[in-house]
Amino acid sequence: MIYPSLTHRLKEQHKTIASLVIKLNNRQIQQNTVKGKWSIHENIAHLAKYQPVFLDRIRKILTNEEPEFEAYKAEDDDEFEIYCAFTTYELLKKISHDREVLFQLITALPPDKLERTGTHPKYGKLTILEWTEFFLLHEAHHLFAIFQLVHGVRVTV
Repeated sequence: MIYPSLTHRLKEQHKTIASLVIKLNNRQIQQNTVKGKWSIHENIAHLAKYQPVFLDRIRKILTNEEPEFEAYKAEDDDEFEIYCAFTTYELLKKISHDREVLFQLITALPPDKLERTGTHPKYGKLTILEWTEFFLLHEAHHLFAIFQLVHGVRVTV
C-alpha cells in the first residue's frame, strides 16, 4: 500500500519550486552561475520534462510484463531544449498539471498494481511504489540544487 509520506510528497513536493524562486527575477532564474551545472531554470525544465517520461514508464509497467528502461539523461532528450525555451511560469504550470495526472494515477492503483515491476539499469527491478519513491527523491535532489543556487551556494549535487 501507499504510505502517507509518499502520498503527501507526491501531492505537494513540487510546490517547493515556486516557494524557492518567488523572489527572484528572470535574470537570476536563467543565470548559469556554476560552470557545468544547470541554472535554476534548467533544473525546473528538467523536472517538467521528466514528469511525462516517468508517467510513461508507469503506464508501460502497468501494461507490459516487467519492462526494462534505459537511464534517462536530459542531455540525450531532444525535447529538453524545447522545455528550456518555455518560461519558468509555463514550466511550473506544466509541472502542476502533470503532477495532478500522476497523483491521480498512482493513488488510484490497487495494491496488486502497485507491486508491478519495471527494471532500471542501475537500481534493478523496482515496483511502482519504488519507482515513485525514486522519482520523488530525484525531484528532491533537484530541489536541493535549486535551493543552493537561490542562496548563492556552490551546487554540490
